Amino acid sequence: MNNNTHNESSPLPAHNQPPVVPVLLCGGSGTRLWPLSRSQYPKQFLRLLGEHSLLQATLLRLQGFPGLGRPVLITNEAHRFLVAEQIREIGIEADILLEPAARNTAPALAAAAQWCRRGGQSPLMLVLPSDHVVTDIAAFQEAVALALPHAAAGRFATFGITPERPETGYGYIHRGAAIADGFAIDRFVEKPDADTAQSYLDSGEYYWNSGMFLFRADRYLQTLNRLAPEITEPARTAVDHAKLDLDFVRLDGESFSACRADSIDYALMEKTDDGIVIPLTAGWNDIGAWDTLCRSTSADFYGNTCEGDVIAHDSTNNLIRAESRLVATIGLTDMVIIETADAVLIAPKNRTQEVKAIVEKLQKDGRTEIDLHTHVHRPWGSYQGIVQGDRYQVKRITVKPGKQLSLQKHHHRAEHWIVVKGTAQVTRGEEILLLAENESTYIPLGVVHRLENLGKIDLEMIEVQSGGYLGEDDIVRLEDVYGRAK
Repeated sequence: MNNNTHNESSPLPAHNQPPVVPVLLCGGSGTRLWPLSRSQYPKQFLRLLGEHSLLQATLLRLQGFPGLGRPVLITNEAHRFLVAEQIREIGIEADILLEPAARNTAPALAAAAQWCRRGGQSPLMLVLPSDHVVTDIAAFQEAVALALPHAAAGRFATFGITPERPETGYGYIHRGAAIADGFAIDRFVEKPDADTAQSYLDSGEYYWNSGMFLFRADRYLQTLNRLAPEITEPARTAVDHAKLDLDFVRLDGESFSACRADSIDYALMEKTDDGIVIPLTAGWNDIGAWDTLCRSTSADFYGNTCEGDVIAHDSTNNLIRAESRLVATIGLTDMVIIETADAVLIAPKNRTQEVKAIVEKLQKDGRTEIDLHTHVHRPWGSYQGIVQGDRYQVKRITVKPGKQLSLQKHHHRAEHWIVVKGTAQVTRGEEILLLAENESTYIPLGVVHRLENLGKIDLEMIEVQSGGYLGEDDIVRLEDVYGRAK
């Protein structure tokens, strides 16, 4: 710890406690959960444990907590429409800040703190990763409530997970002297070996580092500015020069990119004497790999955790997930089987961390299976690849009510559109066509076109592409309501 730091804060009376703004970190690629998690659809957007995604569950577990302000979500360009759609699904409005470059958590939170301080306010920021699981919501909210007076008084509260086993995959926090409802932070510890992890567990003085925090926005900026002004100054400029774009706040790219890349742990928490750890026992799981998912799911009589169309014969203690077809097993034990429409992972449970080697191989070979599923989400709806061959491709396209695709053209392909549900308004060159179910049209190569759904139900259609090149980058957008036209 840095003994030269000093407390710049003054305690606030309880009745003057500022509002609590949830700040969700929505970046990350989640490659350890491949093939379900892809770079363009990472784990925070997956519905791994029920009807809600991990991102949605993170917001919903705050329901009923008093004094909450409007959430702030930090994400990147590639995931912006996924974030917007997922919070819309659960009826939550939020400010969505777009990071123009990956600079780790300290700059991201500096920008969020600057954003929260608009108008001279200084709320408490409840910083949460968007891809963790918490099963005991009451215990989680109670821990946040215990941290409130500490954060309001200027301390940096983090939540230490009471360890359940000698885990070597997490960083640890060693607690110091007791402070009301928590402990001073003696030190942060990197991921230990097995023997050291066991000694941590036996001592009862160590907690897993959850990456969740609660602190005042102004206090964070004051302290970080003293410790790392090369982060706070560019972040402030990035917010000052930010631009509104539809539902998003675009941070200034040149300014934000000038921030030093660093985590909040290294940049601030390990250097301040004003840190406090609040113990948390709430069924926490960061789902770092497929084997850890089993800890948050219920198994059948044979120890199998199955999702989808699965037949497990004479098989025990497996995680089996079928996304698009029947998966049948015979005589398997302690295995993970994850099936998607375009990839299947089969691995022993104790080796699922090695998924990263598969992802690295796919990256090296330029394979698309690390980036996208066959079912691809777009701001207007989605499309799903059905079949692809030499010089042709078939897709199923779904357009939500009131949505439209960009006005566009292609240099290398023609398209046939067949409406199977709903009504489509089609711009084809100078023509405006209205197509009902079982009607079709043809878009010749190079012709400007657009597809719109003016109805009140989803528009579904089959698209048959033909041509010498069928890549998604053969789209020339002339107009686009989502800001994607070049």
